[in-house]
Amino acid sequence: MIYLDNSATTFPKPKNVYDDVMDCMKNYAANPGRGSYDMAIKAAHKVTETREAIAKLFNISDLFNVIFTSSATEALNIGIKGFLKRRDHVITTYMEHNSVLRPISYLKKRGIEVSIVKADQYGFVNPQTIEGMIKDNTKLIVINHVSNVTGTIQNIDEIGEIAHKNGISFMVDAAQSAGVLNIDVEKSNIDMLAFAGHKGLFGPQGTGALYIREGIKLTEFKSGGTGSNSFSVEQPEFLPDRFESGTLNTPGIVGMNAGINFINSIGIRNIAKHEMELTRYLISNLKNKDYVKLYGPELNNRGAVVSFNIDGIDSSDVAAILNVKGICVRNGYHCAPLVHEIIGTKNKGTVRVSPGYFNTIEDIDKLIEALIEINKGKI
Repeated sequence: MIYLDNSATTFPKPKNVYDDVMDCMKNYAANPGRGSYDMAIKAAHKVTETREAIAKLFNISDLFNVIFTSSATEALNIGIKGFLKRRDHVITTYMEHNSVLRPISYLKKRGIEVSIVKADQYGFVNPQTIEGMIKDNTKLIVINHVSNVTGTIQNIDEIGEIAHKNGISFMVDAAQSAGVLNIDVEKSNIDMLAFAGHKGLFGPQGTGALYIREGIKLTEFKSGGTGSNSFSVEQPEFLPDRFESGTLNTPGIVGMNAGINFINSIGIRNIAKHEMELTRYLISNLKNKDYVKLYGPELNNRGAVVSFNIDGIDSSDVAAILNVKGICVRNGYHCAPLVHEIIGTKNKGTVRVSPGYFNTIEDIDKLIEALIEINKGKI
């Protein structure tokens, strides 16, 4: 099997991720922060260790401003729905995943004002266009760092500076970039950073986190036991407890920590370099085939995501044939409907290939050979 759907979930995981998750499950999978016995203490220590690793990775000054979630989707919902109030104005873009668009659509029906910035044909959003949409009641700008359809990388440094100088909070969806691109919340003036644990961080599914800058006030997402202030029926106000009611996914968090340790051992630059070598190789071999339509930027300012279509063949058929050949790719709209208006695939979607660190040039060669065969067959 050749797995090329790493934008959805990285697979396989590094060996230390499997090992650490199993060690936790077998030896100390107790409730962190809920007991004074050795297993619970070790579980709590590992959770804190993971917070520290995340804080270091993204240059976060206070590790307790990192809250654990079940996914980037949950993190985005906590941030967007918890921050915006009736009559507030939010700016986002056509390049967003539904994890941003749907919470904003929900809030729009409840009195939130929304501006959605269009992108060019390659998926790039002009920061000056964003600045031109700022109003007196603009409270939040939400940006997808790397598109899960086109791989387009937005200029979060410039957009963050625009938000900062205008006194507007800045939220970044780093689902596709965390662990692959360098992200510095201070340098980019990021007030909230949402990311998944199971993608570029190599952790298990069911993991994610949200960074909340000191001073950002969010309404509680859920209420319940936190292991702190247990004598009170009121939800704690302090982080991370305010947003971590219930039992944490300790094995998943341990796995995310192991994934970050793996990244640190290899180096983000080396991971990105390998993934982009595969991406460039794929693009260079597809761009001269007249029956292949590629979308997004060619080589510059893009992540390891390649979307394309083969003339005369539905994207779902291409993916199905590749599956028979043992090659796993994604097809369809990738939960990002507005992107397809930009790239002209509104009624057909795309085939998406997203190489990962454990893929090889040989994997890409086999994919290319299979696409040549599919075109010749013209089902």
